[in-house]
Amino acid sequence: MASLVLQQLDRYGPEHCQTLSYAEASAYATRLVHEQYENFSVISAVVPARLRADFAHVYAFCRWADDLGDETGDPRKSLELLEWWRAELRACYAGRPRHPVYIALAKTIERHDIPAKPFDDLIDAFVQDQKVTRYRTWDQTVDYCTRSADPVGRLVLYLCGYRDEARQRLSDKTCTALQLINFWQDVRRDILDRDRIYIPADTLAKHYLTHQHIVDHVRGLKPLTIDQRSEFQRAMRELVERTKGLFAEGRALWPMLAADVRMSIQLFSLGGESIVRLVESQHYDTLDHRPSLSKGGKARLLMKVIAAKWFGGGV
Repeated sequence: MASLVLQQLDRYGPEHCQTLSYAEASAYATRLVHEQYENFSVISAVVPARLRADFAHVYAFCRWADDLGDETGDPRKSLELLEWWRAELRACYAGRPRHPVYIALAKTIERHDIPAKPFDDLIDAFVQDQKVTRYRTWDQTVDYCTRSADPVGRLVLYLCGYRDEARQRLSDKTCTALQLINFWQDVRRDILDRDRIYIPADTLAKHYLTHQHIVDHVRGLKPLTIDQRSEFQRAMRELVERTKGLFAEGRALWPMLAADVRMSIQLFSLGGESIVRLVESQHYDTLDHRPSLSKGGKARLLMKVIAAKWFGGGV
């Protein structure tokens, strides 16, 4: 079943784009992210009321870009749509927003003086996904994260009123870690749905494995032997340990934030760290079972952050 974004291309696509007022566009963006982004409702619960619409506008941009890149099933079509989306971004910054997401986003950009680069970098990441499906080294995977994940954190900082490089670098640590733990969590899904592997080939090689070994196992063509599976778990443990280090470094950002915005940023980190613990609990074997937080787990994270605010103590 096509994503809601792709279903709406007839109304809001390259060939025809229905004009909306700012109020209509903002309502559309807010409705879209609540319906399509499972964690947005949890995050928005701790976002200051003054910023909720702006958060929704930014996430609506991300939702559209993500689906244009990942949901068409045709890399050539995705590239065409992403170039159209980039042209709409340029039109927005030129003062001529046309698409409802950009009509809403233009006000957010103006209010918070947000540069175009993080939005443009995100589009670059989705373009890269159409062209690169395997990564040779840790550094190559992390470089991808500088476009696919770090810009989101920087956008959040802009919304919260922070523009300095020190906070941005710490945010990058957390966002890269979040993207990486998502990769380690989604090994099976990425292969089956996108034919992508973000695990560095050189890490697998240290454990006598190749990308093809992993693909053949996931696709049921040639299951890993017991020894190979153990080696995969060792490789994954190595990657998870490096990812945990990034989460730990990123925590230094928390005391540098105002109390009213700290909770929402803590939730991002704590959610990712919870996935780390789930991967650890299943002994780093993510080939056949995807670890994920339950609704109850997300609620507990939210309560933990709120309790830390009102009653003191760390999280």
